[in-house]
Amino acid sequence: MSDTPIDFLLSRRSVKFVQAPGPSDDELGRILQSAMSAPDHGRLQPWRFALIRGQAIGRLTDLSIAAVKEAGMPFPPEKEASTRRWLDKVPLLIALACRLDHANTKIPEHERMLATGAAVTNILNAAHMLGYAAYWSTGLGTYLDDVADALGFDALDYRFMGFVSIGTPIATPAPMPRPDYQQFVTEWNGI
Repeated sequence: MSDTPIDFLLSRRSVKFVQAPGPSDDELGRILQSAMSAPDHGRLQPWRFALIRGQAIGRLTDLSIAAVKEAGMPFPPEKEASTRRWLDKVPLLIALACRLDHANTKIPEHERMLATGAAVTNILNAAHMLGYAAYWSTGLGTYLDDVADALGFDALDYRFMGFVSIGTPIATPAPMPRPDYQQFVTEWNGI
């Protein structure tokens, strides 16, 4: 991999299975600071993050699995076992939420969500540029109020958007084949 910024962007891929070491506090600060450069209509800075590390990851796993089961959602034993194996090695989870700010009627909610997604994209790219792997998951009870509430993101004020896991890849990820951008582009000429 070359070290130009565009080459980093072109080589980034999601990697679910990571292990320690995760980012140092200085690296994590740089990763999170990169989120502050996301495009943000109205400078609302709607993104909110909660860091989950060490034994707190196991407690989150227990809480999330229990919430999924209590909600009556299917969660077979093999899925529970694979989820626990995955998270047992993850050194850092970042819980992600968008602050809704109901008092602001000028900028629609979907623009706040887009800004938060852009901030998360910056986090994923910054982690990759620092040599880590990351994965954005909407599992772990992301769509259950009990999980969001436990993390401090009550459903009245926040839209909970999942978790990013960050660490050192367990296996060297293979390059991801990507489609040619031309399949997704048209040119409008006004006629």
